[in-house]
Amino acid sequence: MILSYVRTILLYLVLIAVVRVMGKRQIGQMEPSEFVVTMLVANLASIPMQDGGIPLFSGVIPIVTVLGVELVLSALSMKSTKLRRILCGKPVILVENGNILQKNLRKTRITLDELTGHLREKDVLDLRAVQYAILETNGNLSVFPYPKEKPASAKEAGVQVKRQYLPVTVISDGEIMTKNLEKAGKDTAWVQKVLQQRQATVEDTWLLTVDGSDKIVFYRKEES
Repeated sequence: MILSYVRTILLYLVLIAVVRVMGKRQIGQMEPSEFVVTMLVANLASIPMQDGGIPLFSGVIPIVTVLGVELVLSALSMKSTKLRRILCGKPVILVENGNILQKNLRKTRITLDELTGHLREKDVLDLRAVQYAILETNGNLSVFPYPKEKPASAKEAGVQVKRQYLPVTVISDGEIMTKNLEKAGKDTAWVQKVLQQRQATVEDTWLLTVDGSDKIVFYRKEES
């Protein structure tokens, strides 16, 4: 029984390593080849998990082999447009200049209801407002309204906006993030000063962030 637990944990760690090596895309953002590899690796891992008679090493080898093939094909596809199209396909225009291309809808097996549903997800209710709608190779729909239908940007409206800064997490769940503290140009004395102003300690701080304009966001831990 203990051996089964150990085998499962080891295979779990191997799968995490494989997914990390493949990248950080979400399932909905995967190319077809990446999705196939993910499904295949999961199935390969399930076999030695369920069958204790299969040597663990024999279960890991196919997983590593599939990962190796995926990495090689990914490297080759970056250099070869033809191979990239074979593995990932190519974007398909579904709406062009306000006209729905029914032939391409049939080709991609997307119904009109699905198309309008995707447009609603993009806050588009009027099909006539769409200049282009393109089905990307990862299954997402890129929507480009006519310029006159787009909301005016701050530059176009002549509005002066404040510069944006990326907040840096200094304390997360009661722990000081030392590297982030250095990145923000702060020190522990600054942290203590900020916490004293809020009558808090590091241990009871859930989140503390600061950005380039010295804007501070503080959240105290809730009592469990």
